Amino acid sequence: MSESSVVGAIELDAQRHFRSTLAMFATGVAVITAPREEGAPVGITVASFNSVSLDPPLILFSVDRRCHSLGDLCATPRYAVNVLAEAQQDISNRFARANSGKWDGIDAGSHDASHVLLPDALATFECEPYAQHDGGDHVIFIGRVVRHQSRQDGRPLIFFGGKYRALDASPAAA
Repeated sequence: MSESSVVGAIELDAQRHFRSTLAMFATGVAVITAPREEGAPVGITVASFNSVSLDPPLILFSVDRRCHSLGDLCATPRYAVNVLAEAQQDISNRFARANSGKWDGIDAGSHDASHVLLPDALATFECEPYAQHDGGDHVIFIGRVVRHQSRQDGRPLIFFGGKYRALDASPAAA
């Protein structure tokens, strides 16, 4: 085995370990959606969604540079963050894959035909691009929220340790 192969294997092992360590932080799951000039809208699953600021109202998410829809997301004048409910694991899986049938059978609703929204999402944030930043092998998107809504019923889809999990209904001990 060559020295470069050994170094590559060590780096890959370090990346796997880093990823498994990051998986110890439980996250919600969201699908980023955006209209396209032609064809089906953009739709990708992310677990890297955070609030940034209340004034102005800003959120962020990151997208892998290898994502087929990255160019469309970088160029779009609007996108939405759809926070998935516990019962939407199939939606998460569908939009996590790079395939052309993501939207088959899904009615992409909208308030005013400018933002693509998923039905039955727990919450939605309709955004205009605010900034994009280099994030190594990802691009970090910061969006200015122009409209948001949430359901009062339902439970979030949770991802932890590389698996979907259910939120315990009992409150944590103080």
